[in-house]
Amino acid sequence: MSLTRLPQSGPRRRAVAALVTGAALVLALAGCGSVSGGSSSGSSDTKFVQGTGQITTLSKGERPAAPDISGATVDGQQLSLSQFKGKVVVLNVWGSWCDPCRAEAPNLAEVAKDTAAKGVQFVGINIRDYSTAQSKSFEHSFGITYPSFYDPDGNLLVKFPRGSLPPQSIPTTLIIDRDQKIAVRALTALTTDQLRKALDPIVAEK
Repeated sequence: MSLTRLPQSGPRRRAVAALVTGAALVLALAGCGSVSGGSSSGSSDTKFVQGTGQITTLSKGERPAAPDISGATVDGQQLSLSQFKGKVVVLNVWGSWCDPCRAEAPNLAEVAKDTAAKGVQFVGINIRDYSTAQSKSFEHSFGITYPSFYDPDGNLLVKFPRGSLPPQSIPTTLIIDRDQKIAVRALTALTTDQLRKALDPIVAEK
């Protein structure tokens, strides 16, 4: 999927290019929706990309460290990834306006409940929802009981360093191992089978 064309000249182009290159993130959510495209509640001057469908899995020796992101949740509580050290974390980037996010949400909710007793913690990053009422309605509709960072401007996403497996589309799902290293990245809305297939080997690691 090609990116939306950036402005041809000027400081705005250089700033956007630096963000994309330096943080390895392309988060223009206008690309999220059906396969043919969609719209977002974000501003029209932000550039986004659709998911490629790629699922990348790394062996233990190849995994980059996940950043210890922290901040307020949709419910106004404070949360950080470091508090889940020793657990396998499934980190899902989503927005209530995003059609693929809505399609995969029941799958995430199901697997989250099924794997909680195995030491798996699901966490969301909710972006481009400029009212928590939208976010809470989404969670209620799809039975999402795990916490989500409330990150309407996507500030948490740029904390993923170059050379890691950063989120690059909406939705993106990362699986972080018990040592808080990124083991899997999925640039697609996941079915329950896809999620379990990616998650089970990481849960089984000793």
